[in-house]
Amino acid sequence: MLIGAIPTHKAAQWLLSHVRQILEKLGLENDPTTEEIIYIGLVVVIALGAGWLVRRGILYIAQKFVKLRNTEIGAELLQQHTLTRCSHIISPLVILALIPFAFTSDSPSLGVVQKCLYIYTVIAVAVAVNAVMTFVWMRYDIKRNTRNLPLKGILNIGMGIVWAIVVIVSVSILINRSPAVLLGGLGAFAAALMLIFKDTILGFVAGIQLSQNDMLHVGDWIVVPSTPANGIVTDVSLTAVKVQNFDNTIVTLPPYTLVSTSFQNWRGMSQSGCRRIMRSVTFESESVVGIDDATVDALTAKFPVMKPWVDDMKAAGKAVYAPGVAVVNGTVATNLGLFRAYLCSYILSNDAFNHDSQVLVRIMDPTPNGFPLQVWCFTSTTAWTAYEAIQSALFEHIAVVAPQFNLKIYNNASVLDTATVQMLPDSAH
Repeated sequence: MLIGAIPTHKAAQWLLSHVRQILEKLGLENDPTTEEIIYIGLVVVIALGAGWLVRRGILYIAQKFVKLRNTEIGAELLQQHTLTRCSHIISPLVILALIPFAFTSDSPSLGVVQKCLYIYTVIAVAVAVNAVMTFVWMRYDIKRNTRNLPLKGILNIGMGIVWAIVVIVSVSILINRSPAVLLGGLGAFAAALMLIFKDTILGFVAGIQLSQNDMLHVGDWIVVPSTPANGIVTDVSLTAVKVQNFDNTIVTLPPYTLVSTSFQNWRGMSQSGCRRIMRSVTFESESVVGIDDATVDALTAKFPVMKPWVDDMKAAGKAVYAPGVAVVNGTVATNLGLFRAYLCSYILSNDAFNHDSQVLVRIMDPTPNGFPLQVWCFTSTTAWTAYEAIQSALFEHIAVVAPQFNLKIYNNASVLDTATVQMLPDSAH
């Protein structure tokens, strides 16, 4: 029964008298319980309506003011609905101010309703705080985060702390205890909480390490050997790092995987503006021979790009190392040495390659197949398509020019023999 729950002040009695008049006109008996239920219902409806109207009114004025100022920040506030989310604080405050009109101060129902409204207010404050944090993060991350730091993880940490506080405060309101007392009693549940939130805790620690050590940015190209991740980082949060592979598949990794294992970050390559070519081609040993000055002059006339280097080498007495010309590594003693010099000169004269980075054409350890010649240089672009085109064109050029130096690229003899046999007519078998 709710008898005696209606306040005795004038406003309450005035509203109650109108309730009784309405009941009399409807031909209903004056039942105190019915009167109280209708009265409380009316007060609740009025409180909810007033809360909604006040919230909408203040929100309308705030939005109009922001639009009149016509600033970039104001436009972002409206676009992200930050003002709308913050306005939710108004409704529970208005309802809290009006709900005492529905009950007497000593009514148990008033205490229950007020507790619910207090929790509602705490949640509304949390929503508003998180909305402001999101707005600040969006503005800084998009406008001023030139280093592309994974700030979303920090945002998630902040939002998680806010909701943890909401849970603690809400429980303390329900049990009529101080939040400090509640926090003191959580020690017994620490082990269970750590088990439940293991991934979140590990992600929190890993996120701090990734940010502090500048290990990962959104937009980085990373390769994680123990996983199928080989692509661009699209998102870094508290519990996941999303990588979009070059086949447009998405690989999701927990942040602590990147901290506990090694991974390759190609950010340095992207920032340098150049990308390395390191590829080898093997020449048959029998094709590597000594050459005389006449051969050198003939090849120099055919490939004038290496003439300055040849002239300097002749002036230096055909030294293996000559100061001032060592940027082109090669010799004039063998066809392979002269070919090395030609490749260096060709690369240094071609704008497709970065001339400020290391250029090296060297002979690796001999193998049973011949002499591996490794080309080490950098392209002037990091774009994948352009890089592959430059690299392919370089080795196509090597395949075409090498025979003019009487150099033979190694081919598997058994494959050639098989192909030759297949091409012979039946009478030749």
